[in-house]
Amino acid sequence: MTASPVLVTGGAGYVGAHTCKALHRAGYTPVVFDNLSTGHKSFVRWGPLVPGDIRDVDAVCHTIRTYQVEAVLHFAASAYVGESVADPKKYYENNVGGSLSLLGAMIEAGCRKIVFSSSCAIYGEPEKSPIDEKTPQNPVNPYGASKAMVERILCDYEKAHDIRAIALRYFNASGADPESELGELRDPETHLIPRAMMAIQGYIQDFAVFGSDYPTPDGTAVRDYIHVSDLAEAHLAAIRRLFAGGEGRAFNLGTGRGYSVKQVLDAITTETGARLAVSNAPRRPGDPPVLVADASYSKMGLGFTPRLSDLKSIVKTAWAWHRRAHPQLVTTKEEVAG
Repeated sequence: MTASPVLVTGGAGYVGAHTCKALHRAGYTPVVFDNLSTGHKSFVRWGPLVPGDIRDVDAVCHTIRTYQVEAVLHFAASAYVGESVADPKKYYENNVGGSLSLLGAMIEAGCRKIVFSSSCAIYGEPEKSPIDEKTPQNPVNPYGASKAMVERILCDYEKAHDIRAIALRYFNASGADPESELGELRDPETHLIPRAMMAIQGYIQDFAVFGSDYPTPDGTAVRDYIHVSDLAEAHLAAIRRLFAGGEGRAFNLGTGRGYSVKQVLDAITTETGARLAVSNAPRRPGDPPVLVADASYSKMGLGFTPRLSDLKSIVKTAWAWHRRAHPQLVTTKEEVAG
């Protein structure tokens, strides 16, 4: 029997599209609701696309009723940390206001299950590592604050409206679909791995490492990288938990292992055979030396174990995607290295 349709807000984006592919493979019908402001129509391949803004309560409510949606996976959000500092109004309107509108539509349409795309940015600059779910929330930018606010709203709506919500706190989403159908595609691109690969391909001229004087083994910041396809599987596990009657709560999604910026760049050099020109820049405000998850509860509560989140697999799948996305510049390792 075919599983229930699920609404995927922001399903044309990076993590959302990978999750739609995982949902389809598991027998669900992902109904993508996306205004395509940052997402890509070409990424919507496994279910219908409903163009729209989550702040349009009537449109969301109509979509839920039309497709008889029983659960929502909520990815739609603005997600640039620097931009959130410069334009906090946009982040509170889109991320917090949009989530309130979505919840209002869900209640009106009788849908009570939601999986929320949260972030480790809610922790700010924690004093200890690894970070478990009980680590105090102290976001240092409006992006992180908006995610923390939505988590609080979900807790309040659970009590007031019988909403059951799971919040998934990502660490560093990375890599690409192993079949190279999907990958990271943003404008502007701010993440380390795609920026490095775009620099190798000639699309970025100002590639820099922000901070080489951290109190880490090689002086560069250490992060917990989790493969985007593993994140998709975690969302699938979360939606299954809700459909099975499981309670809502928050889970960290990471690996428990950190890699430094230098280790990541060394892995990219090994995979591509390219010599990447790197300049050093000052630390960015609010960037802690180390962010690594204690992800033990997601293994226990979701039955989730990352399969593709070793650094080699992350880099290999990302490079395969970039070569496919920009074949006019790169076709072989030898051409890059030569």
